[in-house]
Amino acid sequence: MPTPAAADGFVLPDLLEPGLRLVFCGTAAGTRSAREGAYYAHPGNMFWRTLFATGLTPRLLDPAEYPLLTSFGIGLTDLSKFHYGNDAELPVDAFDVAALEARIRRVAPGAIAFTSKHGGVAALGKGIGYGAQPATFAGVPAYVLPSPSGQARRSWDVGIWQALADAVRAQLPGVDR
Repeated sequence: MPTPAAADGFVLPDLLEPGLRLVFCGTAAGTRSAREGAYYAHPGNMFWRTLFATGLTPRLLDPAEYPLLTSFGIGLTDLSKFHYGNDAELPVDAFDVAALEARIRRVAPGAIAFTSKHGGVAALGKGIGYGAQPATFAGVPAYVLPSPSGQARRSWDVGIWQALADAVRAQLPGVDR
């Protein structure tokens, strides 16, 4: 269960624990997500529909149900834990890659997936593409996904998300968690 946001000052609490198959990492909570206290809360965001469509969750979850993700072996975090809004609105020092790396090393998931190329570049450096990355992040396999945000429809490709879901399932065949 995540730590309440008030206890750590985060806009949205991390949903992290040891033993997760996969952690999704966004850049920062959107305005709607910050207001509702739930990850990927804007109705135009494809995150929750894509998790279900790719088989990462057995049913379509509502954003408010995000704490249930750990029961499916999935965690959530952001590069910016103290700011929210569109990436262009964030302060230049909003992303804390070192803190993210420490959190990921602590919980050691099976993989980390950045839910936008912007986030992937911030954490992994320039010159990356979508999909599985040749280098790890914090010692775990890293993936970069097209953003599920409605504002990023030009780069949307559910096939890259499906490839991630297939890879995660292949890491632990026959395990529902």
